[in-house]
Amino acid sequence: MACSIVQFCTFQDLQAARDFLFPRLREENPSCTVRRDPVSKSNWEDDGWGAWEETEPQEPEEEGNTCKTQKTSWLQDCVLSLSPTNDLMVITREQKAVFLVSKWKHSDKGKEEMQFAVGWSGSLALKIVTFVCNRSSTGRPDWTCIVVGFTSGYVRFYTESGVLLLSQLLNEDPVLQLKCRTYEIPRHPGVTEQNEELSILYPAAIVTIDGFSLFQSLRACRNQVAKAAASGNENIQPPPLAYKKWGLQDIDTIIDHASIGIMTLSPFDQMKTASNIGGYNAAIKNSPPAMSQYITVGSNPFTGFFYALEGSTQPLLSHVALAVASKLTSALFNAASGWLGWKSKHEEEAVQKQKPKVEPATPLAVRFGLPDSRRHGESICLSPCNTLAAVTDDFGRIILLDVARGIAIRMWKGYRDAQTGWIQIVEDLHERVPEKVDFSPFGSPQGPSRVAQFLVIYAPRRGILEVWSTQQGPRVGAFNVGKHCRLLYPGYKIMGLNNVTSQNWQPQTYQICLVDPVSGSVKTVNVPFHLALSDKKSERAKDMHLVKKLGALLKAKSPNLDLIETEIKELILDIKYPATKKQALESILASIRLPFSCLRNITQTLMDTLQNQELECVDEGLLQFCANKLKLLHLYESVSQLNSIDFHSDTPFSDNDLAVLLRLDEKELLKLQALLEKYKQENSRTAVRFSDDKDGVLPVKTFLEYLDYEKDVINIKKISEEDRVALGSFFFWKCLCGESSTEDMCHALESAGLSPQLLLSLLLSVWLSKEKDILDKPQSVCCLHTMLCLLSKMKVAIEETWDSQSVSPWWQQMRTACIQSEHNGAALLSAHVGHAVAAHISNSLTEKKFSQTVSGTDSEALTDSWEALSLDTEYWKLLLKQLEDCLLLQTLLHSKVNASTSKASSLQAEPLPKLSVKKLLEGGKGGIADSVAKWIFKQDVSPEVLKLANKERDAENSDEPKEGINRGLSEVSEVEMDLGAIPDLLHLAYKQFPCSLELDVLHAHCCWEYVVQWNKDPEEALFFVRSIEHLEHILNAHVQNGIALMMWNTFLVKRFSAATYLMDKVGKAPKDRLCRRDVGMSDTAMTSFLGCCWDLLQTLMEADVSRDEMQVPVLDTEDAWLAVEGPVSIVELALEQRHIHYPLVEHHSVLCSLLYAVMRFSLKAVNFLGLFFLFRGKNLLPSGEMDANFISVRQQFLLKVVSAAVQARHAVTKDKGSSDEAMTTLFGKDQDWPVLALDLAHHLQVSEDVVRRHYVGELYSYGADHLGEEAILQVQDKEVLASQLLVLIGQRLAHAVLRTQTREGLELLARLPPTLCTWLKAMNPQDLQNTEVPIATTAKLVNKVMSFYQKTTGSIIIYSSEWTPNRTLNLLYLPKQNLRCKQHSKIN
Repeated sequence: MACSIVQFCTFQDLQAARDFLFPRLREENPSCTVRRDPVSKSNWEDDGWGAWEETEPQEPEEEGNTCKTQKTSWLQDCVLSLSPTNDLMVITREQKAVFLVSKWKHSDKGKEEMQFAVGWSGSLALKIVTFVCNRSSTGRPDWTCIVVGFTSGYVRFYTESGVLLLSQLLNEDPVLQLKCRTYEIPRHPGVTEQNEELSILYPAAIVTIDGFSLFQSLRACRNQVAKAAASGNENIQPPPLAYKKWGLQDIDTIIDHASIGIMTLSPFDQMKTASNIGGYNAAIKNSPPAMSQYITVGSNPFTGFFYALEGSTQPLLSHVALAVASKLTSALFNAASGWLGWKSKHEEEAVQKQKPKVEPATPLAVRFGLPDSRRHGESICLSPCNTLAAVTDDFGRIILLDVARGIAIRMWKGYRDAQTGWIQIVEDLHERVPEKVDFSPFGSPQGPSRVAQFLVIYAPRRGILEVWSTQQGPRVGAFNVGKHCRLLYPGYKIMGLNNVTSQNWQPQTYQICLVDPVSGSVKTVNVPFHLALSDKKSERAKDMHLVKKLGALLKAKSPNLDLIETEIKELILDIKYPATKKQALESILASIRLPFSCLRNITQTLMDTLQNQELECVDEGLLQFCANKLKLLHLYESVSQLNSIDFHSDTPFSDNDLAVLLRLDEKELLKLQALLEKYKQENSRTAVRFSDDKDGVLPVKTFLEYLDYEKDVINIKKISEEDRVALGSFFFWKCLCGESSTEDMCHALESAGLSPQLLLSLLLSVWLSKEKDILDKPQSVCCLHTMLCLLSKMKVAIEETWDSQSVSPWWQQMRTACIQSEHNGAALLSAHVGHAVAAHISNSLTEKKFSQTVSGTDSEALTDSWEALSLDTEYWKLLLKQLEDCLLLQTLLHSKVNASTSKASSLQAEPLPKLSVKKLLEGGKGGIADSVAKWIFKQDVSPEVLKLANKERDAENSDEPKEGINRGLSEVSEVEMDLGAIPDLLHLAYKQFPCSLELDVLHAHCCWEYVVQWNKDPEEALFFVRSIEHLEHILNAHVQNGIALMMWNTFLVKRFSAATYLMDKVGKAPKDRLCRRDVGMSDTAMTSFLGCCWDLLQTLMEADVSRDEMQVPVLDTEDAWLAVEGPVSIVELALEQRHIHYPLVEHHSVLCSLLYAVMRFSLKAVNFLGLFFLFRGKNLLPSGEMDANFISVRQQFLLKVVSAAVQARHAVTKDKGSSDEAMTTLFGKDQDWPVLALDLAHHLQVSEDVVRRHYVGELYSYGADHLGEEAILQVQDKEVLASQLLVLIGQRLAHAVLRTQTREGLELLARLPPTLCTWLKAMNPQDLQNTEVPIATTAKLVNKVMSFYQKTTGSIIIYSSEWTPNRTLNLLYLPKQNLRCKQHSKIN
């Protein structure tokens, strides 16, 4: 045990405090800025300390180093103070202060650690010089009072939240130091009891305030401030403080001071002093006078000693307190103005005008000192027992003073700018060698406690922290800690204690603390007491030397184990201290190199040695420790021997034996085996097993770490589940494999003191964790049955008072383990074994009770044919059904689609959590469907597959042929053909969970799962498409309506609104950058998103219409799962949704279709909200007659949509097939845009016939005459359509006659009438989208147009047959005036 430095606290954000206190460090130029991680700007761990010297050029190196030094040494320029309970730290600089409060938080490793977080920060009115954190209480920590001194001479008292309690002007000079002394019980008789005191140092005076009166005043002020804040009234004036002021004389400069307290001279010193002054006949008083001693450091003298006689001056009730108490300044103590920096400029001026009179100080001359004109003192630190003091000077020396004698007793050199502190260690009497001692009135029966003091020195110039033993002791510890730390030594306890309340209160949490601003940590120093003892007289030092020698011996590699064993025995027997012996034995037992025989022999030798000693000299704790370890070693030896015996059972094991053992008939056994076989096959695909150590082997070191022996009972320590499995495997795995005797193992474990409940827990841990091995060894079920029977027969396993109408804790423990296990196959087998053993025991007990009333022959006949009813039996049956369901569900979740053509998303690659009965019971009514929905999402199973599997179940229930089902499976796409065993498993799951996996419920959960995953990554547009598909497959309109409404309100409405405003702002299809910025997805994903939104809104409206014709579904639960608890299912939430406002949803659908059209076809110059939804007044929906201009604009937009749709469908491209496939992949199933345009025309009050005629014209323009003939049937105004088509015919003929400059064409053109030639030349064939149309097709179109003009005659010539040079033309005459009015018509 050596001196050590330990971190006990960290800073949550120390850089924020630094930036607040030093704004210039935060606002420096980039060349002087520390590089940080862009993710965590305020994390001090990421700052590149030390990287400046290597990277910067030679010239600016000074500037860079200066900047770095300022950023790391800023704490040296601040005033720090720490509360005695280490829960509050205050850092101040000039007028700014930061309060850091300790909090317990979880670290990254999961452990709780204390952190200092910024509780308050602000500015004070005057410059802070020094302050003290003190804790006021009546026996325990209650609240913290912060005492602050200012350059103006004021001393103010604040609470930890910054509320001003009291302000007092004691002297007009700046405050130099504040120090506190609290009560401490005298350790020896005759030592003067010290009172609590607050001392305030000024350049030429010391003011002392009695601690008791100060504590009472502060407590009263705190109560009054709280009352005033609660009531809103003005605060009552605090009582005046009583204090003493001493004017220090005959000294040039004072830097620091120490108040030693009240001291009295011994009679000898009193008589010596009287003789020196008064001579031989001098008289002395009976009681020596009491004096208050003060020590100052500064210059001339370097150290001054002052003594003030008690009672020489009365406490001063200054005019400051009386002035404060007056009505003129009562506003200074208003509760609303109690925060730091609470004064305004006007109030500050008023205070300065009313500055109170300062009482003069009582002169106090220096008694003596250490004169050294060249040396200047810098600080003084008093030891905890007020006997020594460490003084630092400007020469880099540290001088140790004897306070009582006033002399320097030791000096250290080379410690410039050093900081000092003290640690007082009390000896632990339990570690001393037991010996016969007399009872002492000032100590325990083992003797008085010894106290050691250590001086802690921090040298910032060298970055080292040293610990020295006083007074003339050696250095006992040294640590490299950095050059920018601060050493904090409070030197006092909490205030308000007395000789009663302080007995059970420790001095402070940590006596000394080191603050490291670089690492952001607070550390303390642990010093063992034995380091204060000299090496010659310290038996503890000798013991520690033996322990170190023992550690080196355990690490050494030696082939001679007997020699090492002998040396270890000698070393451990030579150790004197019982605690050190225990430590040595623990290190021996924790050694990996020593074999079991050496550990057993060494422990036995130490045990025999202790037993042979006198009873009074033997430490009972060490003796009991050796006995406990020896018993554990014997248990380890017994188990190891049983596992090493070659034991094999020759009894054959068949399926019939297994059925009898588990009390199952042949059909139930076959069902169980088939279920486990499917689970094993599917589980083997996902399970990955690494080669590990041999099962059943456990090192003795690990065995001793796991177990604890106490009061003849072996308990397991708090270990992880993996460690429990390792320990259980050491006990039971050989028995479960049939390689060890089960009876002998149970007997050995029971005789060692292991409880049957503990053994059952270990047995189940092993069984459930080794599921794969158990499923491969059916014989292990028989071994488990035998082991469970033996454990159940142990004492205290099953209570004797247990009857069939109560639940046995023994079996409940086993059922609980099965319920919590995620290894469902092993859990089902163990539940069957437990049920069989419980039934056997229950039948035996029932038989005994029944035999008392019925003859033996009759009882045998009855018990062979029936099973005794008990509450445990019913619980077992329920558990078996739940485990069977859970096993089937887990098998389904393990199954995979064998092939997949598309790359899976990262969200689909996440593994599914394993199921257990407990998880399903806590998952609520929708937990089962939710688990299946997650699997469907992961495998991307089509809704059609779910529907076909459900039809198979319905067909099986109704005994219908399965030809239609097989035909349906053949219609599934090739992507989903290779489904493997998934349809069969789905069929079994539907059969097992007829209520939880009802098709609408499953589709609802799948719909919700897909949209949740899409919301995580909106770029996965296919997730949203698949969600809409599942939504459309929901048959019940109530469920469909609720799910759609929840999807819209939860995930879609905000994105839809953002997309609407974005597209209205840009007036066209926005680019990818804008879509990502405003909507959070790419332009392609937003196109698919709008299309899915339109599908959802259409489904929502259809469901709202259909829900009135349907009944609300009743959500049932399977009998085995009636006890489910947890969150409300999605379907239940869907059924609670309100009715929609149909016109408003329809309005959203129109808007969505418009947005989708713009994004789908990249339309431009569109103003949605201004042109399509211009509302006036209070009408939110378009109604009534609209302006013709708006209708015209809407008509032009719809015609653009129709044109773009026909172009996207019929445009001639080189890669036509790949283009169609790409469109289908990107946007899902594309809409029938012409039909959608007609629907929009109806809603937007645009003539539908205009849209139809335009659609027909576009089809003929692209050469799709066969589709145009079908579309013509829907047109109502045939004459207008005929005029439009006539222009299109002319364009085709013009291309055929005029564009082909052949001889035949020119001759034909010459034979045409002039009017017809003029008309053909006026046609522009470039308006045609497809000019490669056969003349025969055009002739059909001519016939169609002619049918529209049957009632008219005329004289215009057109082609009616296929164009050939040698064939004549048939002439048709139509009215010329009709030609004149129609030839200039255009397609609207």
